[in-house]
Amino acid sequence: MMFSRTPSRDAAASAGLSPLRWRCGVITALLAIACVLPFVLSGYRLSQFSQVLIYAIAMLGLNLLTGFSGQISLGHGAFYAIGAYTTAILLDKGGLPYWAAVPIAGAICLATGFLFGLPSLRLEGPYLALATFALAVATPQLLKFGGFEPWTGGVQGVQIDAPEAPLGLPLNADRWVYYFCLLWAVALVIITRNLLAGRTGRALIAIRDHPLAAAAMGIDTALYKSLAFGISAMYTGIAGALNALLSGYVAPDSFPALLSIKLLVGSIVGGIASITGAFIGALFIEFTPNVAERVSKAAPDAIFGLCLIALMYLIPRGIVGIFDFIGLRFRQR
Repeated sequence: MMFSRTPSRDAAASAGLSPLRWRCGVITALLAIACVLPFVLSGYRLSQFSQVLIYAIAMLGLNLLTGFSGQISLGHGAFYAIGAYTTAILLDKGGLPYWAAVPIAGAICLATGFLFGLPSLRLEGPYLALATFALAVATPQLLKFGGFEPWTGGVQGVQIDAPEAPLGLPLNADRWVYYFCLLWAVALVIITRNLLAGRTGRALIAIRDHPLAAAAMGIDTALYKSLAFGISAMYTGIAGALNALLSGYVAPDSFPALLSIKLLVGSIVGGIASITGAFIGALFIEFTPNVAERVSKAAPDAIFGLCLIALMYLIPRGIVGIFDFIGLRFRQR
């Protein structure tokens, strides 16, 4: 009798309610809802959910860097701008198809982030955050520089055409851009899960938790830190490229330094060391300002700030911590 299984566990096992099956069921349901959204939402709401997917991709990269590698960045808005401008220039000047411009923008940001990560190895904590913030502040001014104006358009920016659905699919531009962003989000989530489950992910977590012990075990901390910076910049560059396709226009003022802080806020609110937290944080930074404006048109930023303070006080691990707590209780029962 001591080793017999309880009736509740037998019932859960017979019903197939294992954590893995439960998780697969939830993911399948969410993907099904995501696929149906373009046919039940207005064009404006659909563009908002497209922006949520774009922010989520950028926050996936930021979570890899800050949540799993332990490096704080306040400059990812710069890589977002580089990805957007690379795509716009390739489409406007180079005549490349949009589906080829997005991975090229990601590759350029990968190289840029890796190279930027090399000198940043000597910096940690707030000093690294300050250095990356300087990059975010300088990028819009560099885009306005007269020597780059033939490519970047200066203060006027670059305008591009909206992509059309391939293979004669009966989808307008808004719906196709949404599905294109969804495809990239799903692909990058799979890549992220495989990356974190492998040797690279274990090395990044070891460096985050105890860098001296990681180095003593033979982990090349300099290489992995630079690699994390490069991969994170690649994700953010792809997000910027998709944002250029969504808006059809890029300009220096579209990428203020506040964008970098906005991405970090979303990552922390959603859950800084979580894949799911990136999507929750993206929903937060996209829709909370609208709700705050409805509550008070005179001071929407104050309402947004109060919501942020309340969340950080009540849920220090981010919103994803609530779901982890519920899942733990469910497994215990």
